[in-house]
Amino acid sequence: MDLESVKRYLEKGNDENEEGQKENAATIHGMPLRFFERFIMQGLHVDVIEPGRVVCSMKVPPRLLNGGNFLHGGATATLVDLVGSAVTYTVGAPVTGVSVEISITFLDAAFPNEDIEIEAKVLRVGKAVGVVTVEFRKKKSGKIFAQGRHTKYLPVSSKM
Repeated sequence: MDLESVKRYLEKGNDENEEGQKENAATIHGMPLRFFERFIMQGLHVDVIEPGRVVCSMKVPPRLLNGGNFLHGGATATLVDLVGSAVTYTVGAPVTGVSVEISITFLDAAFPNEDIEIEAKVLRVGKAVGVVTVEFRKKKSGKIFAQGRHTKYLPVSSKM
């Protein structure tokens, strides 16, 4: 693939004409703050919440599919980030900071309208760092299709 083709692929939301670019930019910049989180998490249901563990479920929506017609890896990574961050609150972390590391192993695919379960567990929450694991399972078979690990920086609260 030549460099110009790569550029077109990365800019594929931009129309070729200047008016189209202005329209697209106005739409994107007009979206509400933190739109991305709501876009990913819409339809997510919390089934179990207890200290150190959160289990959620959702039906894979068409808006989160990739070109292969299965759950997009970026959507999976965002769910690891958001659900993984949420589980740290269940063990008393007053606030979470930035992600230090996120890793995901993709074992299978989840398809449109398939019921999935997302289980996040705290491995450790210390004074400055929290580590969680997030498993994605197909509800019908219980088969794990992705497994993530998320490390978060936990801001140290001031003693003043």
